[in-house]
Amino acid sequence: MLRNKTFLLLFITFLAGSQLAAQDLMDMLDDETPQTNYAYATFKTTRVVLGQSIENPAAGTLQFLVEHNFGSVNQGAYNMWGLDVSTVRLGFEYGINNWLSVAIGRSSFEKTFDGSLKAKILRQSTGARNMPLSLSFYGGSMLNSMKWADTSRTNYFSSRMSYVAQLLFARKFSNAFSLQITPTYIHKNLVPLRTDNNDIFAVGVGGRVKVTQRTTVNAEYFYLLPGPAADTYQNCLSLGVDIETGGHVFQFRLTNAQPMFERAFVAETTGKWLDGDIFLGFTINRVFTIHKPKPRAS
Repeated sequence: MLRNKTFLLLFITFLAGSQLAAQDLMDMLDDETPQTNYAYATFKTTRVVLGQSIENPAAGTLQFLVEHNFGSVNQGAYNMWGLDVSTVRLGFEYGINNWLSVAIGRSSFEKTFDGSLKAKILRQSTGARNMPLSLSFYGGSMLNSMKWADTSRTNYFSSRMSYVAQLLFARKFSNAFSLQITPTYIHKNLVPLRTDNNDIFAVGVGGRVKVTQRTTVNAEYFYLLPGPAADTYQNCLSLGVDIETGGHVFQFRLTNAQPMFERAFVAETTGKWLDGDIFLGFTINRVFTIHKPKPRAS
């Protein structure tokens, strides 16, 4: 009887040891499996300065943006160097999942409503999957809700609409430096003159340099390709500083464009830096968690 119990005990010990050895072997194999490491925080927020960045709100989070640009500094002391004049945009951005977000907003400039979506196509990564850059698509529409200047003629609702489409190519070269190139297409359903183009093309270049763990310096430039728009308007140049404070990100900026939606600051900028047409502005970005994504099954 004692002999049988001893044999049973040895058999159970052998099975347990075999199970532990097999588990250790599987852990070793898992450790040797190549991993994919994705780049993150290429920019601090969904904007470089005025223009879109490669970043989306996290899945299940809502971002509330308060954007404010004062008047140009060359207005002098009477208007407190532009502080007496302002343009405001309020916006909401929501992360549907890890690759898609939607946004809505309303600007005081031309009483414009806007709606958009942003979708990630490629993500910069190293390891098992090597991708040298990130790529996203951004598309939006804008509605001018001002009263018609001439009510004696036939005015169409479609004439209020304009559209934007962008490809966002970005690379995080290091923890301190990121760069983005943004080919941009603007379409206006209505233009002032027959000689004006309804379709406008531009190329944006933007980047950021991390100064501290919570502070970055950003720059952005949109170049209008040759055409009637480039002959009439200026290229938009903006400089900004992003400061992260917990759930908020504050951005302070200087720019030659007062509006804060794509049709206006890409295709209709009139300010000239050398003439003092410089607008001081800021954005307050607050994040709210609406729901937490369900953890993936192992």
